[in-house]
Amino acid sequence: MSLEIRVVLVEPMYQGNVGSVARAMKNFGHTDLVMVNPCKLEGQARAMSSHARDVLEGARITTTLAEAVKGANLLVGTTGVAGIKTGEHIRLPIYTPGELKEKLKECSGTVAILFGREDIGFRNDELKSFDMLITIPTSEIYPIMNLSHAVAVVLYELSELEGGNSPLAEGFDLQLLYGHLEEFLKRIEYPPHKKDKTFLMLRRIFGRAGLTPREVQTLRGIIRKTERKMGHTIKDSQSQEIEDSENMEKFI
Repeated sequence: MSLEIRVVLVEPMYQGNVGSVARAMKNFGHTDLVMVNPCKLEGQARAMSSHARDVLEGARITTTLAEAVKGANLLVGTTGVAGIKTGEHIRLPIYTPGELKEKLKECSGTVAILFGREDIGFRNDELKSFDMLITIPTSEIYPIMNLSHAVAVVLYELSELEGGNSPLAEGFDLQLLYGHLEEFLKRIEYPPHKKDKTFLMLRRIFGRAGLTPREVQTLRGIIRKTERKMGHTIKDSQSQEIEDSENMEKFI
């Protein structure tokens, strides 16, 4: 088993930055580059990529973030703005790349590291979809780094990370769990004004936990058993055939 790193650039604006990102990726032995609606990639991008033109030319281009992260087990967003005030829960909690490396050292699977737009970064709805957030400690005087420099620092911090034998759950299964949790909060009439924050908190808890496939199924089994005790059944259109009570016993 191994741990693979995917670099995802969301709507990069400058082709020179994109070329430099490809170069930084090759410096640290990575080739999986995906771009969401990038700028035109012409001579400057190729020139800045230097001897990493193969990484640039092999990059996948998508029109949506969902396409870009398809198949990834863990989504790690990067941000230069720490949410330290009340109400900025969307950007919490935040780890350094070094702390991320420590969390991933026993894991296997594909981790997507996502970098936002050069001007505005990520929108709040995008930040909410990430399992974890990381930031590079920089001076408060000027905390926002150039895109390619940020990619280089993160990949340097993650260098020599080989992973371990603990497989990360599939992204599809995690989405089923998150959908199940969100519906469960509705069923128990969780206070509407707290629901969004609580759901995001749960997602981030599970994200930094690095759930395995068995753990995800166990959590879903617990939720279903709770629903049965309460006299409720949540219909999951994507997985109606997965869990009858007999099959779920083995996960608990």
